[in-house]
Amino acid sequence: MVEPPPAPAPGKVYYDGCPGCAMDRKKETRKGSVPYKELIFVGIISFASALPITSLFPFLYFMIRDLHVAQREEDIGFYAGFLGASYMVGRGLASVFWGVVADRIGRKPVMAFSVFSVIVFNTLFGLSVKYWMAIATRFLLGALNGFLAPVKAYSIEVCQPEQQALGISIVNTAWGMGVIIGPAIGGYLAQPVKQYPHLFHDNSVFGRFPYLLPCICISFFATLVFISCAWLPETLHKHKGLERAVEMVEGSTTQESTEPPKKSLLKNWPLMSAIITYSVFSLHDTAYVEIFSLWTVSSRKYGGLSFSSKDVGQVLTVAGVSLLVYQLLAYRQVNKILGPIHSTQVSSALSIPIIAAYPFMTHLSGIRLDMPLYIAAMLKSVFAITRVTGTSLLQNNAVPQEQRGAANGIATTTMSLAKAFAPAGAGIIFSWAQKRQHATFFPGDHMVFLVLNLTEVIGLVLTFKPFLAVPQQYK
Repeated sequence: MVEPPPAPAPGKVYYDGCPGCAMDRKKETRKGSVPYKELIFVGIISFASALPITSLFPFLYFMIRDLHVAQREEDIGFYAGFLGASYMVGRGLASVFWGVVADRIGRKPVMAFSVFSVIVFNTLFGLSVKYWMAIATRFLLGALNGFLAPVKAYSIEVCQPEQQALGISIVNTAWGMGVIIGPAIGGYLAQPVKQYPHLFHDNSVFGRFPYLLPCICISFFATLVFISCAWLPETLHKHKGLERAVEMVEGSTTQESTEPPKKSLLKNWPLMSAIITYSVFSLHDTAYVEIFSLWTVSSRKYGGLSFSSKDVGQVLTVAGVSLLVYQLLAYRQVNKILGPIHSTQVSSALSIPIIAAYPFMTHLSGIRLDMPLYIAAMLKSVFAITRVTGTSLLQNNAVPQEQRGAANGIATTTMSLAKAFAPAGAGIIFSWAQKRQHATFFPGDHMVFLVLNLTEVIGLVLTFKPFLAVPQQYK
């Protein structure tokens, strides 16, 4: 005998055939329990979409060299910066569009299409033999990969209010692991003929395209995720009279009753202040990943560590594992004790001494280098994901459901523009710093990490009043 669907809670009106109402019914039946199935989908989609974003960084230096676009070795960072920025330029130009589309037709189709774009354009990037082709494929990958706006809205909509921190942290942790494990995949699998000569030969396809293997592996994983999207439930309300979709009685304590009133997004200062703060931190994090990769593989005579791409991949893999452990064991308690604002402030402040310590590690070697480098990379990753999650929670709770896609689209656009500037600016500063190894004022890479710390300080200042306006439910 088939059980009848649960009766609506007092004061609610559900519409048959509406996926959003079906999700609200489902949430009513599992009050207090975590929506594991939906959050697993959120995690793997975020992870698959994030993998190609930074997977090129460990081999970017060598790829620019092999494309023969740089006249001198010191100029490689300059061209690397523009290639790294092309993805974010594409995403910045298209994110609001994808957010609006997600509010119109649903979260699921936009997320599925985004994963499909990874399959196509990430593979084409691995086949690039000209600088312009690499730039074009990365730009199109960014423009068509519009997952971030709908997936953040989705992670809020499948959760009860007390679980929203978990939902957003799953997105940001999976995304953070993707942008860290992506470089690990790039580091271990790029130039396979050189790294694994007993398995790959010069005459093979990987001899002609030395950076194809990591791209194919990421695209294969994205293919599996794309197929799994068929089982992804929709959360957007689809019926006439959206405002009456879930009618609440006075005094109700469910999620919909705490949503802020609908108003112009650009005039919503709690939203916009959180977006600006989020974008500054995103600029810093992207510049950090690129500078860390370029710094570790550059020669010691230029202030680097002379690492191989595999060495960089190993460091970033350990940092990615630390994110997973932190997410599973610690983040919910951190958010419960400190809340999204104070956790953001604390993690930002603790990041500053870590960044300041990096240039002094060039004087170390062996285990004396490995221990502080690995610990610093792990802590930096944990602090970064904490403040990104905190600002994301503030954004999504500053708007009602029907504006979340567009709001996250605006956030993704501003963040992407910041991230587009970050690798280009980081590449230019890194290239300039390598030419001033004997300067009196912050020589060489000391200047690079000083600039990184200045952006961190700016982000930290923006987390305080009067700039940051707090959504009503956090007051």
